Amino acid sequence: MICMPFSSSFAAKHDKSLQLDIQKSASESAHLTTRLQWTKYPHPNYKTSDLQDQDRVAIIRVYADPAGKITRAEVKETTGISNLDQKLVDAVMQARVKPYVKNGEAKATIGYQTFTLKLSDAEDQHAANSQCTYHFDSKVWLKQQDDKSVPFQYVNQPQLSVPREALKYADRTVKFKFKVNKNGDISHVKVTKHSGVNEIDQRVVEAVEHSKVQVKRTYKTLWIYKKSTLSDQINFPVNQCR
Repeated sequence: MICMPFSSSFAAKHDKSLQLDIQKSASESAHLTTRLQWTKYPHPNYKTSDLQDQDRVAIIRVYADPAGKITRAEVKETTGISNLDQKLVDAVMQARVKPYVKNGEAKATIGYQTFTLKLSDAEDQHAANSQCTYHFDSKVWLKQQDDKSVPFQYVNQPQLSVPREALKYADRTVKFKFKVNKNGDISHVKVTKHSGVNEIDQRVVEAVEHSKVQVKRTYKTLWIYKKSTLSDQINFPVNQCR
């Protein structure tokens, strides 16, 4: 009669200790980073009233599984407004990160993302000001529209929308390359020259990933039957937004 409670108590402590060891092991095996690579960037939607008349900043701790799916998001540094914090958490949970692979093995990822929420970027402020945006006017696309010679053609203009405020009052350029197969399907998009603003880079990558191209078959493009690498770039002149 006396041994039963002791045995149950010991087993409970053992199970709890084992659970903590497993959690610790999972955390240690995860890839820790302060610079997350997003394949689907989180875009929180908010209005000026949500900010309560001032810009807000928050830091979200992000947990992703080996496939890049977000499994948990926590507020590390709050905006000071719980409802606004929740909007950020919800946006992060709908996003995805690039899986981290080491020695051929994909690992879970734990990282941090800083959000700067400005009054000028609020949804209702955008509508009120009819803010201009930049679209996918890349070097190849512009030549394509002028019927000039290009190494490849986009089937349709990739969908891209970058607000002028994202440039942070400076001209920006994004250079990128990608692989394409014989069907014109795009994969492995990589930025070769960063704009200096992570959000711009990620939006360009997303636009290219959801696009398709056509390549002329000539003696120089016999590789059409295997994957090959193409490149392009987009300039964002701060004073030429439309």
